Amino acid sequence: MKNFIKNSIRITAMAVLLVGCSDDFLVEEPTGSVINADQLGDAITLNPELGEATMTGIYATMFDVGSGGTGGHDDFGHKAYDVFADMLCGDMALSLSTFGWYRSSITEFQGTQDFTFLDNYQVWRYYYRVVNLSNLVIESLGGNDAVPESVEEGYVYGQALAMRAHSYFYLTQYMINDVEASWTQPTLPLYTEPLISGKEKSTTEEVYAQMENDLRRAIDLLDGYTRPGGSKLQVDKPIAQTILAYVLGSRRDRWNDVVTLTNEALAGTNASLMDNSRTANGVLGGFNDVSSQGWMWGVDINAEIGLGLISWWGQIDTFSYSYAAYGDYKAMDAALYNSMPADDIRRTQFLTNQSSGRYLQPINKFYDSDRVVTGTSQIVKADYWYMRYAEVLLLNAEAKARAGQTGPARTALKTLVAARVADPSFVDGLSGQALLDEIYKQTRLELWGEGKSYLAMKRNKATVTRGSNHLSFVGVPIRFDDERLSFEIPQQEIQDNNFIDSQN
Repeated sequence: MKNFIKNSIRITAMAVLLVGCSDDFLVEEPTGSVINADQLGDAITLNPELGEATMTGIYATMFDVGSGGTGGHDDFGHKAYDVFADMLCGDMALSLSTFGWYRSSITEFQGTQDFTFLDNYQVWRYYYRVVNLSNLVIESLGGNDAVPESVEEGYVYGQALAMRAHSYFYLTQYMINDVEASWTQPTLPLYTEPLISGKEKSTTEEVYAQMENDLRRAIDLLDGYTRPGGSKLQVDKPIAQTILAYVLGSRRDRWNDVVTLTNEALAGTNASLMDNSRTANGVLGGFNDVSSQGWMWGVDINAEIGLGLISWWGQIDTFSYSYAAYGDYKAMDAALYNSMPADDIRRTQFLTNQSSGRYLQPINKFYDSDRVVTGTSQIVKADYWYMRYAEVLLLNAEAKARAGQTGPARTALKTLVAARVADPSFVDGLSGQALLDEIYKQTRLELWGEGKSYLAMKRNKATVTRGSNHLSFVGVPIRFDDERLSFEIPQQEIQDNNFIDSQN
């Protein structure tokens, strides 16, 4: 797997040089230039492996340092925005701030209220960068209406469609206060081909229609696809189905479809629920090994990738040379922690000594496998995950509850709860809003630190009140559609795109 990633990225880089690409192959903005798609298409025809390798280059962007266009130590690909999300929704507390990362811009909401803050640019630039790279692959294979000439081309085409939709989904969540309320309003530029100039905003409805169309086609094209060599790097059919389930769930009006999609994704994956052990398969095992039975989508981080302090681990893990070890502590919100029953195994994921300044840091959930406090700065034994079985199970339970399938919803929820507490019988009596509330709480508990609580907060139209271990806004209730929870169109885009100004 490690050699596959390294060799694929090398093939992509060589192909870029051979077809005469400029330095703009990894596009900095949706308004920037890109490699000629015809040239890439010709190269893929000459070397079919290039298609898969080019997609691997896109996946590399997900963990690439600086892919948000800044030199910040919070700029390290998709998981950088998992941290943004967990802090914005309040489930992740910044309990000590020595170096200042995340404090004013994210936890104090200054960045989300001022379009000149680079956090807005990071989010915008990263996800539109992936959109543009995906558009390049789609165009090289014949464009948006193409019929792939082979099954193998179809697999590449389907992955590119899914990655484009994945990025647009996160843009809708991070950039729009409330999808439902903005349905017919212009909100985001919709790029479906590589462009060298700006574009006007499309409505939220139009963006959602494109995402669904892309993902429906991706699901069909990825039918029968098996990821090479045991890799979990690529999008396969269950992942595409889950992304579409997230898209439709965020609409709040397609719950039967979400039930179907998550049922099929759960049945189609080789993953299963993580157990309570300290092995790679357990929720106390460090979340550091892509081979975990619970992970559906992730990447095997290795020495060739070269991650260090500027990484998700460099911000979260105490058992690394990290900000979390030296004075920027990230902890579970105290109120959320106290909502767990006494027999919940997930209580032991966190440091529970209240006299410690590290109270509720995730020392037994996320850690480098060597477990040396303030250890190595080189991330070579700790992988990244993007999706796991438990989140699909919880989304399935939520969709069933909202679709009126109370019994099946309780069954799905109890499957998760029974794996974490000694006595899950309290689930048996839940129905209506009480059932939905419990599913939402279990989503926050199970997926803490994984970037999914923010999505659940928006789906559930929730209000969250920060607990006592935050540095700001303690005890303040904050609604899901509070404008402080969403990013602004960045200053750079307003300057570069003539179709967008600061007033619209």
